Amino acid sequence: MSLIVGVEYCKMDSNGRFKLPVAFLKQLNLANDNRFYIRRSIYDKYLELFTYESFQQEVKSLQEKLNPYNPDAKRLYRKYIESNLIELDAADRLNIPTSLRKDVSIDKEIVVVGSGDFIEIWDIATYKSLDNDNFDYKSKAKELLGENV
Repeated sequence: MSLIVGVEYCKMDSNGRFKLPVAFLKQLNLANDNRFYIRRSIYDKYLELFTYESFQQEVKSLQEKLNPYNPDAKRLYRKYIESNLIELDAADRLNIPTSLRKDVSIDKEIVVVGSGDFIEIWDIATYKSLDNDNFDYKSKAKELLGENV
């Protein structure tokens, strides 16, 4: 699977559906498999959308890394795989389950962000507030990536 990148602003209808932007559809190479897994992120207040295939790889990787007999590992594994299977309809729309929309306060306007192996789905207000904390990108890039950035 290729890397998924980009930022698109979308609107959801009253049923919780949104049209997956063409820019992302072109990157996904779905090849007749319109299934996706969607889950709440453990890192912030957004949803993570994986293709069926990439989520299967994610679960397999977790199984290889985490000891199922360690209670903390089992709990983390359970949270990571807690997801819903959804499908792209004939109009290229995805329906976000109500419970997930409520968990991350998604209402009508969303931001869809390519994040490498998956897609992030944010409420527009939450996404726009991310940079309100004076995060210093330049110094953090230097710290985490080194001098040659």
